[in-house]
This record gives sequence, structure tokens and C-alpha cells, in this order.
Amino acid sequence: MSVSSELHFKSAAELARMIQRREVSSRELLEHFVARIELHNPKLNTVVAKDIERARKLALEADEALARGESRGPLHGLPTTIKDAFEVEGIVSTGGAPEWANNIPPRSATAVERIQRAGGIVFGKTNVPYMSGDLQTYNDVYGTTNNPWNLACGPGGSSGGSAAALAAGLTAFEYGSDIGGSIRTPAHLCGVFGHKTTFGIVPKRGHVSPPPGFLREGDLSVAGPLARSAEDLDILLGLTAGPDWSMSSGWKLDLPPARARSPKELRVAVWIDDPFCEIDKESAALLKNAAKALEDAGAHVDWNARPAFTLAEITEIYLILLHSCVGSGFPPAIKERWNTEKAKLSPDDKSHAALQMRGATMTYADRMLWEERQAQVRAKWADFFKGYDVVLSPVLMRPAFPHDQSSNWHARKLAVNGKEREYMDVLIWAGPAVVSYLPATAAPVGVTSEGLPVGVQIIGPHMGDRTTIAVAGMLEKILGGFKAPPGY
Repeated sequence: MSVSSELHFKSAAELARMIQRREVSSRELLEHFVARIELHNPKLNTVVAKDIERARKLALEADEALARGESRGPLHGLPTTIKDAFEVEGIVSTGGAPEWANNIPPRSATAVERIQRAGGIVFGKTNVPYMSGDLQTYNDVYGTTNNPWNLACGPGGSSGGSAAALAAGLTAFEYGSDIGGSIRTPAHLCGVFGHKTTFGIVPKRGHVSPPPGFLREGDLSVAGPLARSAEDLDILLGLTAGPDWSMSSGWKLDLPPARARSPKELRVAVWIDDPFCEIDKESAALLKNAAKALEDAGAHVDWNARPAFTLAEITEIYLILLHSCVGSGFPPAIKERWNTEKAKLSPDDKSHAALQMRGATMTYADRMLWEERQAQVRAKWADFFKGYDVVLSPVLMRPAFPHDQSSNWHARKLAVNGKEREYMDVLIWAGPAVVSYLPATAAPVGVTSEGLPVGVQIIGPHMGDRTTIAVAGMLEKILGGFKAPPGY
């Protein structure tokens, strides 16, 4: 049985079907990915921990089971990698943190466990920033991950290793996490698909951080799939969504079907231009082209519709609550300094530094007030989605950018249309879906003149995950979907 040279760029769904049809064996596919990793990983540094020998044994068992007419599920025998933020039984799982460099979990994270029970074989882990806390992927355990479209650029973060491995054809699919664009941004920067799930529908037990063994999942952050096709996202969502073991006796998840199955049934709002966060002109043109493609295919497209709040307003709520979550683990000395400094701030100072100080040091009573503002925004979204099925928006204000590992984020800068912007502006377009607990899918829509991919963000109503993924599939069909970076 010969292995196609282009096997590595097929979707996970197609690879799984090929295994079921016995057109390729699980063992052959695993060896194909291993060879790809040996060839390309030295310059990319995406796959950082490997469990090849055990995977070979499991792949052989999967092939023997299939020969007997037995199948474990839709991912039977499919080799894959998993973001290093998720614990995988028997494989070192560091979360990018040196203090967890020897963490070998006795049990896989819930989402990973569900992938394994469906027949998936995890043969390695992909790189993340320190504690998954950056939109660039590097750490003191494994080093820096490069973007396969341009090695001088980062692949995004925190699921940077995941997206880069997919784009380079080193794995079948991936699973990531997102609190600040950490699924969508790498998908955009590497030209693949990524889905930020509705908050709470995929368990995060076994995600590090927090430290290994913690059961509390925290606010805002979600888990979700990355892949080379929208179909893969839908399959992986169906396999991993649902209550964790501690709640499964009391409730079940029943996601509604997609609101539209074709562009002619679809109502689209376009939110691309906004003075609060200007978008790179080439990226904006590609996003508008995607919206126009849906319109030409029959979708009702409103180019001026906006929810009843501004991007500036929802960004402030998001960043305050984000810094409240992330800042809770900062050392006391830093918090004491911030408490002193924030007293000197002007009330109308809404700089990133000011919002970080306020969010990381606020009291529980203060957080309750911000959560009420969050609830008001969520209600406004619900009203908005009575008239629209999805919103098309940017994932990020520009395509891939050069590595910058300055420890002080406030010292980092990014250029957009020849103007310098604060690095933390990378969070602005990611925020509305996060703070509102909404699903959002990133889908590739083209490549710039400099050869860098651009993705569109498709935001949908609460529990509308299948709708946003369906729209990603429509765009994939019209625009061509995933394209491999040159040289891979």
C-alpha cells in the first residue's frame, strides 16, 4: 500500500475515511507524519515532546482491530499531536513552564481523553508560550517556534505550535485553548482553521495552567479544535463538547444545528472597519473579499450593521476581566506596586497599562460591577443575533509579524499601515467573543502580496458553534480553504 506524497495536507476527516477504507494503514500514516517531522521540525520547532514507540504499538493495534471489523470511532487509528497545554497520559506535559518540565500525567485531559476514546492516537505535543501566556510561542523548556510561511515570524500563540504543525503538514489535527485569541490568532497567522467554542461547552480539566492537578477551570478561557478544514472542526466539536464527568449525570449538551446550510439562507453582518483598531489594508481587502464572496453566492450581507455597543466599550470590559483572571496569579510585590500606581491614574486613562493595573488588583465587589457590564453586553449581542446569523470581523489587525521576545509587553510595538501600535492591541478583535462567551471560528481567506496568510473571524450567537463552523465551510468551498505554505 503506497502512501501519497500529499497525504499530509488532507483533512483529518478524509484521512480517517482512508483508514476505514483501508487505503492507508494507521501505522503507515503515523510513519508518514514522523518522517515529515524529521524533515521539517528542526527549522520550525513545533512538535516538542514525542511518544512515537507507544504510538506505533497503538497504530498496529488499530490496524489489527480494523482487519477484524472493529472500530473505536470516527478517529480510529488517526495519529495526531496535541497542544502542550493539555495533559496527555504518559507524555510529558509542561504548559511551557520549566517548573512543570517533569510533569507526566496519569490521565489525559478530558477533551484529549475523548479524542483518544474516539480512536485518535496522540504521538506528540506541540509548543506553547510560558503557561500559554503570550501570542508568540517560545519558552525556556523547548525554545522558539517559527511560522512555516516565514521563519522570521512567529506562528501566534498560545496554540502556535498547533497551528504551525498543521500548516506544515506534520499532524492530522490539533486541539487548543483560547482566552485572548489563542486558537484564532495562530489559525489566522498560519492559514488554518480554528474554533473558539462557546464558553463552558468543552471541559478544560487537565489544561495547564493552572498547575497540574487543579480542577477549577476559571473564567473566559475555552478549549477548541484547530484543523485544515471546517468539516474537521465540526467533527472534533461533536466528539469533545459536553459536560465533564462530575456533571454528566445532571445535564447534557444539545447544540442547535447551523442556522444556514448555504449562503442563500445566511444573514451576515460585516464589522471590519473600526477607528478604534485599524486593520492592515491588504488584510482588510481580503476580509471584504470574503464577505463579498458570500454576498455573490446569495447571502444577505449588511456592511454597516453593529451591535449596540462600540468596540472601545467592549474592549475595556474584556481587558478588565481578562486582567482580573490572568493577574490573580501575579506575585504580591507586583500587585502592591500596581495598587500604588493605579491611585495616580486619571479616571479616563484607558491605556493597556492602566487597564492591566485596574483589572489585576480589583476587589471582588468591583468585579461584580464589571460582570454586570459584561451581562449587559451579552444581552445586546442576543438582540443583535435576532437579525443576523454571524458577524464577519478581523482576527487580528495584521498578518504574521517578526519574533519579539521582550519580557515587557508594553515595550513591544507592531506596525499597521506604516503606523506604530501597542503590541497588546493584538487582543482587541479577539475580545468581543471571549468576554461575551460566544463561539468564533477563524477561516483562511487569502494570502497577502508578501506571502502571508489572512483569516476571517466568524462570530455567532451563544451556542451557535455549528453556525460559525458552517459559514467557515461555505467560505472554504468558495475561496478554496487551506493552502500549504511554499516549500512544504
